[in-house]
Amino acid sequence: MQVTDLEIPGCKLVGPATRHRDARGWFSEHWSRRTLEAAGIAHDFVQDNLAWSERAGTVRGLHFQSPPAAQTKLVSVLRGAVLDVVVDIRSGSPTYGQHVKVELTSENGLMMLAPHGTAHGLVTLSDDTLVLYKVDAFFDLPNDRTLRWDDPALGIAWPELAGAHVSDKDATAPLLADLADYFQWDSV
Repeated sequence: MQVTDLEIPGCKLVGPATRHRDARGWFSEHWSRRTLEAAGIAHDFVQDNLAWSERAGTVRGLHFQSPPAAQTKLVSVLRGAVLDVVVDIRSGSPTYGQHVKVELTSENGLMMLAPHGTAHGLVTLSDDTLVLYKVDAFFDLPNDRTLRWDDPALGIAWPELAGAHVSDKDATAPLLADLADYFQWDSV
């Protein structure tokens, strides 16, 4: 399994895993602690989350949990396709406010690692999309946070989203300029 460092420190693109094909289809190791630790990814994932979206153009994010419940996420697509986005929100980071984005699909088998101190979001590119999030901290409502997905200061070129499906929470999230300093670069 390949691991590629992205422009945001700690953010990685993982995969694709080798798919062993035969007449029935294919088999692959989706996640292996041993394989990822050998590639420098050593997180104690404690919870798996599934997010199903009925329609293309569904926006989820940009979400994060603040300390002491900060989460690293390993995101993959089990069915369908998404444009996956990670934004650095670590105050003092050399990439503060910058983002990376990658298309994750059930076909390409890629996974995005979004480390503590980043906000994560996505938009579905196809109907009937199922996303898996492995996280290294349990969900904690008092520390559940969001950053405005369409903040112009972030410069994220989202695909055309006429009629985008956005939750009230995501539509009214704070802009980066109004976000508290939840993470410091030197403490992450």
